[in-house]
Amino acid sequence: MGKKKVLVVGGTGYLGQHLLQAYYASDANDNGVSSFDLAFTHHSTPPPKLLLHAIPASVPFQVDLKTGIGFESISNAFGQPDVVVNCAAMSVPRACETDPDAAHAINVPSALVNWLQSFKEKSSLLIHLSTDQVYEGEKSFYKEEDVAIPVNVYGKTKVAAEQFISEKYSNYAILRSSIIYGQQTVSPVPKSLPIQWMDGVLAKGEEVQFFHDEFRCPIFVKDLVDIILALTSLWISEGKQMKLLLNAGGPDRVSRVQMAEAIAQFRGYDTSKIKSVSASSVDRGVKSPSDISMDITRLVQTLKIHPVSFKDGVRLTLEAEAKN
Repeated sequence: MGKKKVLVVGGTGYLGQHLLQAYYASDANDNGVSSFDLAFTHHSTPPPKLLLHAIPASVPFQVDLKTGIGFESISNAFGQPDVVVNCAAMSVPRACETDPDAAHAINVPSALVNWLQSFKEKSSLLIHLSTDQVYEGEKSFYKEEDVAIPVNVYGKTKVAAEQFISEKYSNYAILRSSIIYGQQTVSPVPKSLPIQWMDGVLAKGEEVQFFHDEFRCPIFVKDLVDIILALTSLWISEGKQMKLLLNAGGPDRVSRVQMAEAIAQFRGYDTSKIKSVSASSVDRGVKSPSDISMDITRLVQTLKIHPVSFKDGVRLTLEAEAKN
């Protein structure tokens, strides 16, 4: 049986890099050769050398997700993938408010889905990363069947993406991810990472303000990677039609204050320097939902994966950073 082909769309981003490394390492034989043929897309800049060095067998392709230019090159040089993981997104809510047309063009993967539909054999699984920001934020622990009522452009584009995929494509798994946190990537990403940023400001020993009234269920990046690998294995081993929608968060509902306190307690920082403020006291240029914590019962039952607690995830993150 030949190697299975996996394409990571948005492979140079935070989740994309962690995924490529995991696919490369999973089921590697004694010679260190992965059981997957790997390819990834990147948008404008050349793919980072550190990433290419870490995953030497992966093939980079430049693709414009708005127009679909570049997908044909993948067809010709790599072929039809067995699994496609779409990590690419315009994910900064304020940027989406500023340019909603661009947000829609990037976040609704019409070019990607149309490309997958062009293959005669409809045998590719699309794993698509959505967001907890599809929820309105007016209660706690949303379930997948709750009506999606997003309050900002980013959330609206991600709802539109979910609808497009479910209506147009036959095999998919949509993951509504919360804040993704964990160690830095092999080729460091330019955006600030949540735990590392909080750790940096708390380390100064000065008073710092955090919101007490916005709640999420942050997910440790390795847990999200394990979820995607489990879906990949399920598809490859069974090949049954898949139409899945899963909340992909951690088990804990936490505010920014509680996140900061978990970091301070692990580090031994003075928690009295953490000042609690309301999210309404700051104008971020975009409406943000108050409580988009998620019920992950379906995830746990479907894949038998139990994401780590936020406290344990913080420890794993900071221990990994200390080794680098």
